[in-house]
Amino acid sequence: MRETLVLNASFEPLSTVSLRRAVVLVMQDKAVVEQAHPGLRIRAAAVEVPVPQVIRLCRYVRVPFRQRAPWSRRGVLVRDRHRCAYCGRRATTVDHVQPKSRGGGDTWLNTVAACGEDNQRKADRTPEQAGMRLLTRPFEPTPADALLLALGVRDRAALPEWLSAPASA
Repeated sequence: MRETLVLNASFEPLSTVSLRRAVVLVMQDKAVVEQAHPGLRIRAAAVEVPVPQVIRLCRYVRVPFRQRAPWSRRGVLVRDRHRCAYCGRRATTVDHVQPKSRGGGDTWLNTVAACGEDNQRKADRTPEQAGMRLLTRPFEPTPADALLLALGVRDRAALPEWLSAPASA
């Protein structure tokens, strides 16, 4: 299912929603389409709407400031682009670099995407103990980067100029 970026009325990224939810917001005049997928349209009996890639809310929504992106298994897989941190193949699981049984937690810096085979091979050990090397180091994405990763945007240059500009303080 396609993900659609939701912007506040002030053009700040808020979240991503399903295509269905984005269309409902546009049809209820609660949002406008800022950027659509080229050549794709949704048709119904009496209406035709471009398939939204980015929508902007018509009314400003006050959101508490978030300094950190919330950790999630899905977020780790998206951050690592579904690639195993040990072998580079398709990842389907999340591995704790420092095992949970040894004090490691569910944090951005302690988890990496892994294929099932490497996750089992590493088991309840650190990569060093298992004789495995991390191809990429885990990092903590900013909330804005987490949204872009969720949308599959790899390069900020691919975004429209009005969206790629950093927010002013």
